Amino acid sequence: MYNGVIKRYRQYLNIEDDSKIVTMNEGRTLFHKLVNLPSALGLKNADIYIKFEGLNPTGSFKDRGMTMAVTKANEQGSGAVICASTGNTSASAAAYAAVAGMKAFVLIPDRKIALGKLAQAIVYGAKVIAVDGNFDDALNMVIRLAKTEPVTLVNSVNPNRLQGQKTAAFEICDDLGHAPDYLVLPVGNAGNISAYWMGFKEYYENGIISALPKMTGFQAAGAAPIVENRIIENPETVATAIRIGNPASWDKAVRARDESNGSISAVTDEEILEAQKLLASEEGIFAEPASCASIAGVVKFAKENRFEKDKHLEIVCILTGNGLKDTSVIIGNGDAEDKIIHAKPDFDVLSQIIRQ
Repeated sequence: MYNGVIKRYRQYLNIEDDSKIVTMNEGRTLFHKLVNLPSALGLKNADIYIKFEGLNPTGSFKDRGMTMAVTKANEQGSGAVICASTGNTSASAAAYAAVAGMKAFVLIPDRKIALGKLAQAIVYGAKVIAVDGNFDDALNMVIRLAKTEPVTLVNSVNPNRLQGQKTAAFEICDDLGHAPDYLVLPVGNAGNISAYWMGFKEYYENGIISALPKMTGFQAAGAAPIVENRIIENPETVATAIRIGNPASWDKAVRARDESNGSISAVTDEEILEAQKLLASEEGIFAEPASCASIAGVVKFAKENRFEKDKHLEIVCILTGNGLKDTSVIIGNGDAEDKIIHAKPDFDVLSQIIRQ
């Protein structure tokens, strides 16, 4: 029976007491080769795969890191965890704290969090504090609070988070039998790109893979501090999960980019939303907007002929969160109503609609 990423990859993780492991059997998420998208993008010599982290227990990749962060807090006898969050971290921290019997405190930017994620944090039992400010303001506050109050910080500045998140790189290599040519993923607080690179390097150093991927990150254009090489004071993007102006793992992400001969670029909100629709309509996969920055990035690179055309490529896109977490961009912008046909339950009328 599968028992989560810590037990699956224990030899690569610093666990001192197995009885303190806090898990929800996270990991082992969908790794799937896309059927229609490569040809639609003119990438006939490429195989494009998705790693759908939205199928973790709370619907995002955060669960990989949270199982490690809360387990280590449990080993240390902590009774409470705290985090700042744009949504996914708060949901994950609250859920894993519930499993561990701990209290959870989450600070969120007031009115700047997807309602689905807020609902998760509330129903899992966290004490939710909405602060007047953005994510960076909230993160600075929880870092200070963790130094003076009896709470364990579980944001990605906690190194245990990245240790857990690196296991996704292991899974990709285990499924493919090697590393892909390109690993494409959204970049917000920049912990994930750093964690994946850590995982690939560990497999490489242990001789499990013989080559490393190009780490290819994409930020939202309105929240692209790494791309612009400056702190963004008031980041804005429809992709709320990556609406971050001063990433905590900035230096690690730049190092991953440079060491892998990769890149970190920007995509617009329009490109992100178009990619979300494309992924759903062409492949039947519904990911939240931030996740679709990776797909938008591949679309952009394909249009700009940035991928090598003289060799077969394997491109893996990370989808970090489930589309059901943030449906407002689909339902709330008025487009949904235009897609709905209102009709009476009349057989002849319905038959006519179907035949049109």
